[in-house]
This record gives sequence, C-alpha cells and structure tokens, in this order.
Amino acid sequence: MAMSKKIVALTGGIGSGKSTVAGMFVERGVHLIDTDAIAHAISGVGGRAIDAICKTFGNEALTLDGALDRVQMRARVFRDADARRRLEKIVHPMIRDEVAQALATTAAKNAPYVMLAVPLLFETMGYRGQIQLALVVDCPVRVQTERVMKRAAMPMAEVEGIITTQISRSLRLQLADDVVSNSGDMSSLLPQVLRLHEKYLLMSKTVQCV
Repeated sequence: MAMSKKIVALTGGIGSGKSTVAGMFVERGVHLIDTDAIAHAISGVGGRAIDAICKTFGNEALTLDGALDRVQMRARVFRDADARRRLEKIVHPMIRDEVAQALATTAAKNAPYVMLAVPLLFETMGYRGQIQLALVVDCPVRVQTERVMKRAAMPMAEVEGIITTQISRSLRLQLADDVVSNSGDMSSLLPQVLRLHEKYLLMSKTVQCV
C-alpha cells in the first residue's frame, strides 16, 4: 500500500522563534504549511473570513481597505474571552479546511515529510488526528516577553496578557515529542534542526501502511 505522509507539527509560545526554526527546515527542502500565514490570508482583503467577521463584530473590526484590523481585534479578544471564542469559531474551521487542501497538493505529497506550523497546537487540539509528532520551540517566558515587545512595539502588560492565554511553558514541554531550545544563542539552533531533520527523514521512510 502507499506510504503514509508524516506530518510534524511545529509550535511554541509567542516570541519563541517558530518562524526562524521553520525557515531552517524549509532551507532543507521540508514542505511547510503555516497556519498563521493561512489565517492572515483568509482575514485579509477579500479573504473568505471577512464577511463572517464583519457580521459578528461589525465594520469597526475592519481596516479602511476591508481587512481584519489585527491591532484592534487583538486588543479586544485578549480582554474579552467571549470575543476570542467567537473569532476562533469563525477562523479555525476555515484554517483547518485550508490545511486539508494544502496537504492534498502535489508538493505536500511528494515531500519526505510535511511540517505544519500551528502556534496554538495544544490550545485548539484541532489537528490531533493528523500529526505524528509535535515539535516545540522553547524559550524562557522572560525572553518571549522581551522579543515580542521589541518586535511588535507592544507594552509589557499586553504581551503578558497574550502569554497568559496560551498554555504554560511547562505543560507545552510535557506535551512535546521534540524540543528546540531557542533561549538566545542563535548558533545553537542549526545543530538542533539538523539532528531533528535527519530523525524525521529516517522516520518518514519507515512510516508505511501495513
């Protein structure tokens, strides 16, 4: 029978360095499906989620050009749990549908394995039946906070609010199959990625339907 496709989920807290690590895997020929990029696409100008977002939250949730106002909505959902749930109810099923379509492409089918980047992998658990391994990019909460404040020019209180809505670092590490440590020494990242890439290549060759 045909070989099963191995899917490695990449996750981590905000500011942990997921994009940097994902890029290193992509440089090695890994096929990446990025749910964050999908979320931006469906909530951008003309995106498939825009009508539902507008009906649920009103025109004030959109920018002048008709995209989701991310700054305004981010502030809203992190102070209002009900608003966050309503937004997730709109976008999460659409993202999963887009992921399913992406997994069915020739590029995904021909890749030795697929890396599925899901920032809220453990919070949503919507991909439990699809993935074989969960790879966590980890760093101390202090480092997360400093990175996000610098990158997004956000106040500390807002960054800390976002972090508290995600699962704890300790629980994320407990749920991980593999971990990349990204505490600040960039030179240590590549050896970790190379080791895991070789591991996943080997495992992908042995995952077959019987």
